[in-house]
Amino acid sequence: MIKLRIKAGDGKKTALAAVAVFHFEDADQPGAMSVRLDGETGGMLNRLHQLNDFTGRLNETALLYPAADRDIKRIIVVGLGKKEKFDRDKLRGAAAKVAQTAREHKLRELVLALEAGYLDMDWADAAAAAAEGAVLGLYRFREYKTRNEDNGPDVETLTILLPERRHLKAVRKAVLGTEKICRGVYQARNLVSMPSNELTPSRLGDEALKLAKSRRGIEAKVIGSREMRRLGMNALLGVARGSREEPKFIILEYRGAAVSMRPLVLIGKAITFDSGGISLKPAEKMDEMKTDMAGGAAVLAAIGAAADLELPLNLVGLIPATENLPGGRAYKPGDILRTMSGQTVEVLNTDAEGRLILADALHYAQRYQPAAILDIATLTGACVVALGEQVAGMVGTDPEVKEIIRKAAEQTGELVWELPLWENYQEMIKSDIADIKNSAGRFGGAITAAAFLSRFTGSVPWVHLDIAGPAWLTKDRPYQPKGATGIGVRLFIQFFMNWLEAH
Repeated sequence: MIKLRIKAGDGKKTALAAVAVFHFEDADQPGAMSVRLDGETGGMLNRLHQLNDFTGRLNETALLYPAADRDIKRIIVVGLGKKEKFDRDKLRGAAAKVAQTAREHKLRELVLALEAGYLDMDWADAAAAAAEGAVLGLYRFREYKTRNEDNGPDVETLTILLPERRHLKAVRKAVLGTEKICRGVYQARNLVSMPSNELTPSRLGDEALKLAKSRRGIEAKVIGSREMRRLGMNALLGVARGSREEPKFIILEYRGAAVSMRPLVLIGKAITFDSGGISLKPAEKMDEMKTDMAGGAAVLAAIGAAADLELPLNLVGLIPATENLPGGRAYKPGDILRTMSGQTVEVLNTDAEGRLILADALHYAQRYQPAAILDIATLTGACVVALGEQVAGMVGTDPEVKEIIRKAAEQTGELVWELPLWENYQEMIKSDIADIKNSAGRFGGAITAAAFLSRFTGSVPWVHLDIAGPAWLTKDRPYQPKGATGIGVRLFIQFFMNWLEAH
């Protein structure tokens, strides 16, 4: 991952490969840093605007070359769009665009000239958002590339340049925290991007054990099928029956506060490959079903990031992990499974497997007497149909927890939209021959899946996040290159911070 640095000054008298400055589309005049750098180009920045060759529309870029005898070799100008529509997420996107432009020109060093006053933002917030966007925008998954056929080397160093030294301490602290969060996002993206023949449930368990060994305050335990049978996790075991890969139930515990503080429990669905089982999916895009463990990846990475940040709270991460495959021993439509809670489930569709493995995890979570339970899962295609690829569905039982998540979503740009959980949806999942059924059909599919999960949460405040859309992108977004997004990591960390403020 790119190295981050913080410096103060105007960039002069230092050899710099490239300096980037921001500009609004409707700004009356450029920011103070742009004015300072204009002298380095003999007024080229000013002429660029006068000739209307650069309008400042969102993520528009222009590359200028100062005279050969100047210390700054290149100036990258990037647009922020209209000031009235500007927010932290647009700054992230613009910073990502600058970093990607630098990489396209094979630059190994980049300086972002920051002007918090021009952006109407606090210095620490502006620096953190810019650093976050640049780092996340440069992500590439090249683990299995044997030849470097892409567009050149990565940018190795990003320097945030401040005009005055008095902001250095606050900005350094903010950027250091951002760097730790971005490492978590990279970890989640890497796990989701890995092929399922490499990232098996056992390998995911090993990653959890490795995380615990490398972080203070984290303990990890990985439960196999024998222990699951003793616990009565028959829903998880039922889904796992068709695969030769051993299922794993992964437990991560982070203690950053007194034992008396009730923990927050995070649960992440981890189907390391989902064929649909006997209810087989179509062949088209089945390769993307390696991503059905994105919820588990988010939980693992978020707990690691929380430990890196030394957040003063207690966390538990539960990750039920298995493959869902057809086979002679696979569970079948018409089967009835007895869950860990004792409730029985009629299986109508083996491709509605995520809610089954989460059911046992939700019940297991109650032994921690948590302050709240949050589960995250690539659960339903119905949620993608309802909300598209960029928004997660949210369903829950506790208004306060939902509001804290909603606020965290606005702060991070990892957007959520609440769906209702009315009583009539509970009627839709009733079974004629068991307590409930695992599929209620096409209508309201994202909500009936959540209604199913709610049967296993007891009286604990609970929120469910369906990330089936935003977990994997089919085309680039500003700081989310196509593929795995790592959604949930940044959202959870911001949720933790907001939770601490509220409690």
